[in-house]
Amino acid sequence: MLLSALLAAACAAKTIYALGQDPVISFKHQTGALQLSGPHNEPGIILLDGADWPGVIRAADDLATDFGRVSGSNYTRTLMVNGTAPASITPGKKNKPVIIAGTIGKSRLIDSLVQKGKLNVTDTEGQWEAFQTEVVREPMAGIASALVIAGADKRGAIYGLYDISEQIGVSPWYWFADVPAARHAEIYAVKKRKTQGSPSVKYRGIFINDEQPGLTNWIRENFPDAKYGPGFGADFYARVYELLLRLRANYLWPAMWGNAFHVDDPENSVTADEYGVVIGTSHTEPMMRWTNEQSMFVEGDWNWDTNEANITEFFREGAQRSKRFDSLYTMGMRGLGDNASPTITPDSLKDIINAQQKVLGEVFGTEDVADIPQLWCVYKEVGQYYHQGLRVPDDITLLWADDNWGNIQRLPLGNETDRAAGAGVYYHFDYVGDPRDYKWINTISLQKTWEQMHLAYERHARQVWLVNIGDLKGLEHPLNHFFDIAYDMPRWSAPDSTHEWLEHWARREFGAAFAKDVASIMDRYGMYAARRKYELIDMQTFSLINYDEADNVLSGWKQLAQDAQKVYSRLSEAARPAFFELVLHPCTAGYVVTNIHITAARNNLYASQRRTSANSLADDVLGLFKEDHELTTRYHRLLDGKWNHIMDQTHLGYDYWQQPMRNTLPPLAYTQLLEGSVAGPMGVSAEGSNATVPGDDTWHDLSSNTLTLPPLDPYGPKSRWIDVFSRGTEDFTFTITTKQPWVKASPSSGSVTATGKTTDKRVHLSVDWENAPSGSTTVSIDIALDSKDYGNFGMPTIELPVNNTAVPASFHGFVESDATVSIEAAHATRNTSTDDTSYTVIPGYGRTLSGVTLLPVLADTQAPPSSPRLEYDMYLFSNTSTAKATVYLGSSLNTDPSRPLSYAIALNDAKPEVVQFVPSTPLGSLPSNWETTVSNGVWSNTTSHAVLGGGQKNTLKLWAVEPGVVFQKVVVDLGGVRASYLGPPESMVV
Repeated sequence: MLLSALLAAACAAKTIYALGQDPVISFKHQTGALQLSGPHNEPGIILLDGADWPGVIRAADDLATDFGRVSGSNYTRTLMVNGTAPASITPGKKNKPVIIAGTIGKSRLIDSLVQKGKLNVTDTEGQWEAFQTEVVREPMAGIASALVIAGADKRGAIYGLYDISEQIGVSPWYWFADVPAARHAEIYAVKKRKTQGSPSVKYRGIFINDEQPGLTNWIRENFPDAKYGPGFGADFYARVYELLLRLRANYLWPAMWGNAFHVDDPENSVTADEYGVVIGTSHTEPMMRWTNEQSMFVEGDWNWDTNEANITEFFREGAQRSKRFDSLYTMGMRGLGDNASPTITPDSLKDIINAQQKVLGEVFGTEDVADIPQLWCVYKEVGQYYHQGLRVPDDITLLWADDNWGNIQRLPLGNETDRAAGAGVYYHFDYVGDPRDYKWINTISLQKTWEQMHLAYERHARQVWLVNIGDLKGLEHPLNHFFDIAYDMPRWSAPDSTHEWLEHWARREFGAAFAKDVASIMDRYGMYAARRKYELIDMQTFSLINYDEADNVLSGWKQLAQDAQKVYSRLSEAARPAFFELVLHPCTAGYVVTNIHITAARNNLYASQRRTSANSLADDVLGLFKEDHELTTRYHRLLDGKWNHIMDQTHLGYDYWQQPMRNTLPPLAYTQLLEGSVAGPMGVSAEGSNATVPGDDTWHDLSSNTLTLPPLDPYGPKSRWIDVFSRGTEDFTFTITTKQPWVKASPSSGSVTATGKTTDKRVHLSVDWENAPSGSTTVSIDIALDSKDYGNFGMPTIELPVNNTAVPASFHGFVESDATVSIEAAHATRNTSTDDTSYTVIPGYGRTLSGVTLLPVLADTQAPPSSPRLEYDMYLFSNTSTAKATVYLGSSLNTDPSRPLSYAIALNDAKPEVVQFVPSTPLGSLPSNWETTVSNGVWSNTTSHAVLGGGQKNTLKLWAVEPGVVFQKVVVDLGGVRASYLGPPESMVV
C-alpha cells in the first residue's frame, strides 16, 4: 500500500504520451473512446494468435504487466489456439476491456478482421516496422469493442504494443533508470486511427563498448554464472533487448572487451531473435565472429595472406551459426584486436569481401546475396582503402564513421546515394583513444547530435545509425534522443526541436509539473558538459584572471546543481532514484569535477602569489575530492545497491589518452604560514594579471610596485577588481584612496586576518560616468596599510585606465569595449536569407549560446558576396586601422571532400576573404590540428582586416560558403583580447 501511494503521488499530474508520437490514449473519457481501465472495469485481456511471433507474444506480456504498473491490475495475455477464441471471450463480459494485437499475415486474428472489412491495413501492410492502432467495434463475437494493434511485421507489432505501454505511463527506462510508472485511475483508447509508418532509419542500434570497468564490474556482481568472461549472458541481454525495443530501436553490437557474445552464452543469439533484435558485430569483427574468437578459434595467424583457408572456414562457421537468426553481417577485415592490419591492402580486402560474400551464398544456398543484410564500416584505416579506390558491391551498406568525437567524416556523394544497400553512420557517445578517453558520464550536446544526424539523414545515410554507448548507464538521455530522431527525423527536423524534445522527455519521466524546469536543467547541462570533456579539463582550462571566466563557469555549474537539487526535493520518494540517475548525479558530479580543477588552479595561483588562503583552497580541493567519491558511493548504494560498480570509471588524473588506474588530484601547493613575507603582510593582485605587489618578479619587473588593470568604459563590465590579501602572520587594516572622486572603491577599507575566512578581500572599482571626463584618463589608486611595515618595498599602486566614450544616438549594434568586440553569431544586425537558402539558429548549440547554420543542408556552394550573409554592425573607438577577427565554428569535418567547409568574411566594403577552416585530408586521416579542435569543441580561425577606427561604424559580414558550417561566435580584437577558453563575453548591443 505504501509503494502504491508513493507511486500515485509521484505521478498524479503526469500526462504522458509516447515521446513525440501521435497519442491514442487519454485519461479522461471522450466521445467514442474505449475504456481500458477504470474502477468499474474488470482487468482486461490482450488477445493474440498463438501462432504469432514469439517476440510479439512476449511484448504483449510486457504490456499486460505495464497495465498493472499503471492501474494496479495486470491485464491477462490470452492466446487464440488453432483459430479458436478462448472460453474467456464470451458474450456478457461488457466490462472486460480487450486489446487485440498481432502481425499482419502472421496473426489469424488480425487477418480475419481485414477479411471482414473491420480493419483496413492498406497503408501499413508490407511496410518495414510499421503499425496501426484503432478501436474496432464488434471485432468478434462477444466483444463490443477492442483496441486493435496491427503490425506490418514482427517489430511493427512489438512497437505498437510498446507504444501503448509508453502512452499509458510506463517509461522505456522503467528498469534501466528506475523511472516509476504513472498512476491513472482511468485509461481510454480514443476514437481515432493511428498509422505509424516505417522509421526514418532502417537499422537503429547501439554498440556496448569500452564497458570496463563500470559495466563489467556490475555484470560480475549481478550475472556471475556465464560460461566464459564476466557474465554478459542472456539474462543481461534480455534487459537490453527489451530496452532497445521500447526505445523503438532494433539493432545491437554486443560487448566486445573480453567477451564473445555467442560463445559466452549460446542463448544470447536465441533470445535476441525471439525478442526481435537484429544482432551485428563491430567494425573489427567480420562475419558474426567476435574479436576474442579471432584468437580463440582461428587455427594459425589472423593473416589473410598466409592463412586464407582457415580464416575462410572461421567466417563460414560464423555464418552457419547465425543463419537462423536476424543478423546484419559486418564485412571486411581489420587487424587482430581492434587494430589496423599491417598486411591488408585494398586489393586483399577486395578479395576478402568477395570470399565472404561467396561464403554467405553457400551457407544460405543462394547465388544472390543481396537479400542478406551486410555492411562495411569505413572506420579509421579502412577509410584509406576507400580513398585509394576500393569499392564494395552495392548490396553492402557503407557505414561511414565519425572521428570518434561526434564529427562525421564522410557522407554519400553523387551516385553513392543510389546504392541498393544505402549508407549509414557509426557515431560515438563514448570513446577510448586520442586525445583522451571519455567514458565516465554524459558529455553529449543534443544539439550537436541533431545537427550531425540531420545532415546524415538529408545526405541519404539512412540505412544504419549505430552509436557507441559505452556502459549504457550514464548516457540514457542522449541515447533516447538519438533513437527518437532516428525513428522519426521529420518529426524532429526543426533546428529548435531539441528543446521541445527535452520537454517531452522530462514530462514523460518526471511529470508535467517539472517538465520545463528539468528541460532547462538538461539543456544547460548539455552545453556545460560538452564544452570540454571532463577527462580533458585541467587547471589551465578556464582563466582565473580574465573575464571572470572561471568564476562564471563555476557559477553556472553551481546554479545548475542547485536547480537540480530543488527539483529533487520536490519529487516523491518514488521518483527520486530516477531523477538522481538521470539529472541530479550528472549535474552535481559535473559541478564537483569542474570545481576541483578550478579550485586547484586557484590554489596554485594563490600559492605562487604567497597568499595565506592557498592552504585553505588546498583543503577545499581535498573536500571536493571526497565529495566526488561520496557521489559515486551514493550512486552505488541507490536502491539497495542495484547499480553498484556502474560508476567505477576513473575520471580524475588523466595525463595522456588512457584512463588513470586510480583517481588522483591535480598538484596542490602550500604556503608556509608560520613565517611572514619579506614583502610585508599585505599583498595586492589585480584583474587581468597573475602579478602581485609589492615584491613580485615572476610576472613583472621586481622594481615595479604598480599594477595596471584592464580599462573601464561605459560599454563593458561595470567594475574591475583587485584583491587585497594576507601573506603574513599578522592581521591588518587597509585603506584604498582613489586619486579621482568619480572612481569608487567598494569597499574602500577593510580588515584582513592572518587566519580564518577573511584572509582575502575583493575590492571592486567602478566609475561614475556622469562625472567622469570625456576621453581617456588613467587614475591611480593607492592601497595603504595601517602599519608602516611594508617589508622591503613601498606602498603599492593600482593604475586604472578609464575611457569615457559615447556612441551616436542613431547607432544600433555592438559597441567596442576593452579594445574588443565579442559577438554571438545568433545576434546578427541583419540576416539576408532568401526563401531558398537561409541562416537558422540552433538554440543551445556550442559553448556559449547557440549556433547559426545554413539551410537546407543540400544547398549548393554559396558565392559571396551575392549569397545570403550575416551582418554585424560595430562601433569602434580604438584609433587603429587594422583588427583581427576570430571566428569560432562547430567542430564538423569535410563530409564532402570536394566541398570543404569554408566561410567568407569581410569588413565594410572589402572583398570577402574565403577561409577553408577545415583542412583537406585523405579519408582515413585527420587534420594535424584535429586534437586541439575536438578538445576545445570548436574550430577557430583568425583573419586580419582593415577597419575604420577612432569613433566610426563598421560592419562585419559573414558568409557560410558550404552548408554544414555552424557559426558560434566572432571576436574582433583591436589589441585588447586577453587569454581565455570561451573567449570574451558578448559585447553590449545598443
